[in-house]
Amino acid sequence: MTPALHAENLNTYYGQSHILRGVSFRVMPRETVSLLGRNGMGKTTLLRTLIGLVQPRSGEIFLNGEAVTATRASARARRGLALVPENRGVFPNLTVEENLTFAARPGRSGRQWTRERVYGLFPRLAERRRQWGNELSGGEQQMLTIGRALMTNPEIILLDEATEGLAPKLRDEIWATLREIAKAGIAAVVVDKNLADLLEFCDRHVVMAKGEIVFDGSGKALAADQALIHRHLGV
Repeated sequence: MTPALHAENLNTYYGQSHILRGVSFRVMPRETVSLLGRNGMGKTTLLRTLIGLVQPRSGEIFLNGEAVTATRASARARRGLALVPENRGVFPNLTVEENLTFAARPGRSGRQWTRERVYGLFPRLAERRRQWGNELSGGEQQMLTIGRALMTNPEIILLDEATEGLAPKLRDEIWATLREIAKAGIAAVVVDKNLADLLEFCDRHVVMAKGEIVFDGSGKALAADQALIHRHLGV
């Protein structure tokens, strides 16, 4: 089966700093993959490279078998790749509804994500549809950012720090949402620090350290390697 997203031997720099060091990474159709590692290990840089916000100095990126390394982020979005960034990036001077409408793009196949479908997933957004983006709580902004990504009708969604800084109840809501996204057949890469939730939720796990992948395998294999967890995740 052709991977939905495949990167081969990525080397990404910020100036003279070599961040990603020969990273090869894949996500299969409908698969949910966790991306783990301490802060500063290259996780966000990998996501930004995959989406096209950062250009690798060498290596190749493929979406559904087609090379996209030289394309812009907008072109990758049109091919079905979406990013939920760590800083959320809500437009503060647009309402909830305008944030969603601005992102709307027809999907390539299957059931479409519409405002009504997003509101069904996040009833709180429906209640606040006329509120400005900067009037929302952190949890509501995260819901809006996920909803906005879904409005692009993606085949693959990248979530950077999916539940960072949220209260436990809101974290539970986000995890429930991610399960619904998985049920909808969208492949996902999830960056988060909640190892227990990731082990329960994700199909496969990738651990990064100093810009390299040091583990790629099942939840059972990761949970069994306590030395690796202690060394690279600090748990």
